[in-house]
Amino acid sequence: MKNLKIYLFRHGQTYYNKNKIFTGWKDSRLTSLGKTQAKIIARKLKNKHIDVAFQTSLSRSKDTLKAILKFHPECKEIITDDNIIERSYGDLEGKSHKDFIAKIGKRSYNLRVYGDAIENLSPEQKKEVENFLGKKEYNAIHRGYNVAAPNGESFADVEKRVKIFIKNLIKFMKKNKVNVCISAHGNSIRLFRKIMEKASKKEVIKWFIPYDKYFEYTIKIRK
Repeated sequence: MKNLKIYLFRHGQTYYNKNKIFTGWKDSRLTSLGKTQAKIIARKLKNKHIDVAFQTSLSRSKDTLKAILKFHPECKEIITDDNIIERSYGDLEGKSHKDFIAKIGKRSYNLRVYGDAIENLSPEQKKEVENFLGKKEYNAIHRGYNVAAPNGESFADVEKRVKIFIKNLIKFMKKNKVNVCISAHGNSIRLFRKIMEKASKKEVIKWFIPYDKYFEYTIKIRK
């Protein structure tokens, strides 16, 4: 048997991340910290062998990948695939977390519809929302795995397309006998991990996907 490797990582911090704005499919550039985080991942992956790299059409994914591939002249192909793009937050995209929290406090949002967006908030902001709602209601509304914000995606929607990506990826790796790296996004990584690690929905919702860590998976094939 031969072991093929998947190296999965999140893009560095963007200006929308820094300014606490819902990003989704909007294109926000890396901050100086984001560029540093990309370099941290690059150092961690420096001695790994990467044959093929995957990115999304968003600049944060591409720019993070560029930092990694500086150490990998052996990588001969870059593939763009938006099945691993970030979750769309629909009508929330471009809006601040602060405004979102204020509207939850005023009950201006349908909590069943917008509740999952809480997972995009910092721990401090989540606590503020919990104080507005009470612990019981807070726990109930941000578990709506199948509920999408208007004109956006649910976690279930993202999982469907990530599942397609993984199926095609493994087929590609086995056929070509290659190691791959993937420059992805917080929520697409969340669902990638769910599928590969056979995790529960409850676990997935609680995960924080860091900017400076990579996840490694092994695909076994016959030599």
